[in-house]
Amino acid sequence: MGQMIPDLTPGVPRVLHTNGVPKKPQYDTTFTDRVISATGPNANGRLVEVMPSLVRHLHAFAREVNLTVAEWIAAVDFINECGKMSDDRRNETQLLCDIVGLESLVDEITSKMLATSTSETPSAILGPFYRHNAPLLPNGSSIVQNLTPSVPWYEQAVADSAFVSGRVLTSSGTPIKGAIVDVWHSAPNGLYEQQDESQPDMNFRGRFETDAAGCYAFYALRPVPYPIPDDGPAGKLLGLLDRHPYRPGHIHFMVSAPKFRALTTQLYDDRDEYITNDAVFSVKDELVVKFTPREGDPNARWSLKYDFVLGRE
Repeated sequence: MGQMIPDLTPGVPRVLHTNGVPKKPQYDTTFTDRVISATGPNANGRLVEVMPSLVRHLHAFAREVNLTVAEWIAAVDFINECGKMSDDRRNETQLLCDIVGLESLVDEITSKMLATSTSETPSAILGPFYRHNAPLLPNGSSIVQNLTPSVPWYEQAVADSAFVSGRVLTSSGTPIKGAIVDVWHSAPNGLYEQQDESQPDMNFRGRFETDAAGCYAFYALRPVPYPIPDDGPAGKLLGLLDRHPYRPGHIHFMVSAPKFRALTTQLYDDRDEYITNDAVFSVKDELVVKFTPREGDPNARWSLKYDFVLGRE
C-alpha cells in the first residue's frame, strides 16, 4: 500500500513564519460556498440537505489541520486499499467505519429516530461478518457443527457450552409468534467461519423461528474476545493510533417479524475484560449479560435467558 501517512516531525507547527513568529495561512473564504452553490436545481432532495453540511465540515477540517496534498493522496490510497480488500467475506471499509466509531454512532442515531417506545431492545452494529441465509434450525438445536476431540479448541468449547433461550415480545409484552432470530458468533479461536478454512461452512450460525409463546432456544458457546482483523488498512490505522484491536466476547442477533422493525444487536458476556474498552465502541449497558451455571444438561454448562423487545414499523 506504500506509506499510508506522510512522515511529519511531531511537534513542529506546519504554519508560515514571519520574522520567526508563527502565522496561520489565510485561505479563500469564498471557496466552500462556491462548491456548495454548484449543486443543480434538480439534485436529489436528501443530497441537497446533506451535502452542504458534509462539504463545510470537510473543508473546515482540511483548513484546521492544514491538510497537505501528500496527506490527501495518502488518505485516498488508504480508502482505495480498503475497497480492494473487501469482498463477500470481509468488508474492510465497514471495519474502518467501526474503528472510528462511525457505525456505532449512525446505529444509535437511526435507532433513536425510529424508536416507538422506550422499552425496545437497544441495537448494536451489524459488523463485517454477517452472512445471509444461515440455516433455519429447529428450536433447541445447536449452531455448533462437528465438535469432536480432534478440534484444537474442543476442551474450551465444552467448558463454554451454553443453552441460550428467551422470548421475542412487543413493547407491551405480548409474545410475537413467527419471529426469526438470526444468530452468529465466532469460534473459541476468535475466528468466524469465513475467516477459518478449518471450520465447516456456516459454523456458529443459525436462524430460529419463535413459537406461539414467542420463545426461541438454541445451543451455542459463551463468546470469547477476539481481535478485529488487523492485517489490512484498518489494522494499520489502529497501530498508528496506538490502539488495541480487541472486541469483547459477544453473540450477534438479528431479530425480525412482520409489521415490526428488524433489530440488529449484540449480547456481551459480562466476564470479558474488554467490556469497557471495545475497539469498535459498540457495548451498551443494557446488552451486557450474565451466563449462569446450568445443571442436568449434558450439552451445556451455562445458561442465558434474554428477551428481545421489537418496535412496530
